Amino acid sequence: MTKSQAEMVEIQNVNIPGRTSRVNSHKYEAMRRALLTLIPKKEPGITQAEMRDLVTPSLPPDLWPGGDKAMWWIKTVQLDLEAKGLLVRTPGTPTRWRRA
Repeated sequence: MTKSQAEMVEIQNVNIPGRTSRVNSHKYEAMRRALLTLIPKKEPGITQAEMRDLVTPSLPPDLWPGGDKAMWWIKTVQLDLEAKGLLVRTPGTPTRWRRA
């Protein structure tokens, strides 16, 4: 296993059961911490736009300079956490998420 392979983490996607991908472990862990810290446990939860607005300013600038690609990482990690049962979608429109 190369050093770059060791720095990867396997993720899931709630929308594609059984499919996994590998992403940078440092960015994944930083985003996971931010999401699980900022997403509330109580309903109504938060929308995707609220998630972006809350999470982006709290991200380490060395990993996301100027917030570059932060939204892709927010969505990717949100789908993984949802697949793992750590986040749940609440009923209704707009779509909202809360911690399980």
